[in-house]
Amino acid sequence: MAEAVAETAGYIGRIPVRNLWLLIFYAARYFQEAGEAAVDLEKAPDELPELAARLLFQSVEHRLRSGLTVGYLREERECARLRGRLDWRETVCHRLAERGQAACRFEELSVDIPRNRFVRDALEASGERRCRALGERLRLLGVRGPAPSRSELDRIVFNRNDVADRRMIAAAKLVFDLAMPTEQPGPEPLPKPDREIRLVRQLYQRGVEGFFRSRLASRGWLVSGPKKLKWQVAEQTSGISAYLPGMETDITLDHPETGRRIIVDTKFNEILTAGYHRDRTLRNGYLYQIYAYLRTQEKESDPVSLRTSGLLLHPAIGYMMDEAVEIQEHKIRFATVDLSAHTDVICEQLLRLIPE
Repeated sequence: MAEAVAETAGYIGRIPVRNLWLLIFYAARYFQEAGEAAVDLEKAPDELPELAARLLFQSVEHRLRSGLTVGYLREERECARLRGRLDWRETVCHRLAERGQAACRFEELSVDIPRNRFVRDALEASGERRCRALGERLRLLGVRGPAPSRSELDRIVFNRNDVADRRMIAAAKLVFDLAMPTEQPGPEPLPKPDREIRLVRQLYQRGVEGFFRSRLASRGWLVSGPKKLKWQVAEQTSGISAYLPGMETDITLDHPETGRRIIVDTKFNEILTAGYHRDRTLRNGYLYQIYAYLRTQEKESDPVSLRTSGLLLHPAIGYMMDEAVEIQEHKIRFATVDLSAHTDVICEQLLRLIPE
């Protein structure tokens, strides 16, 4: 796919912006958590910001009915009675004892924890009236501190009882993420899509992964994201590890019941290129790459690895392709998905690539 991006309003290259919203929605953790129950939302991608706000409102409202998660916050303040640990230095330096006070350090249960702060900020940023009112309600309940950054939020550990919180956080992330693909003037300056084509590439991979997570669970498929592969090294010199290239898959599909495995590699460019002796040919580097993914992971102790399939998935540029070849008992498929088509067609094309 050419790096240049068409200036036509509503398009990034040849891809309608409305379809990028669909990819973002599938890439979002909320959609993956919601699964089949949220499939009908893909039918109205032009309304995804409103739908995202609605999902956030519903998830937070549900969470409020059962009570927000609380956590311990470290407090340091002057108290009339001893709480927690006494800070002798502060108490003496400020002569607090003369006023019947003591400087104390203690932990106190509070709803003002990072996850709740992040959700509050998303409610206030959504622009939807009901969400803003709900954000103000969280402030009145005591959620008043600064929101965490994405990296800080990613370090929060959720346990098995935090399903409702995970969904609420995912909906909040979705509200922020859906602020990206717009070509209308707004209050926040954002980079133009033609300068951020790498973002669209990443979005394509994450969107396809999210789609498979959401739509293939009912078929018995297990979906995993990027995974680093290891070379099956028998011997090596001391310095070779510094130069040996790494291998990382995009998406892996496993079907335990039938013992099938498919490694999906998403590529955001044309599937064919000019050849030396013919007009059009498959990109040999990609073929070697998927071949290495399949052959280097073969283990007699893992029968599935001996017949794992590969799928190279490109966006269509003026033509569609769905061809396959079997090499040393590994089927490799070369296919395209038309990102310029209606969203229903995109979903049908992706589903047809994966066997029942």
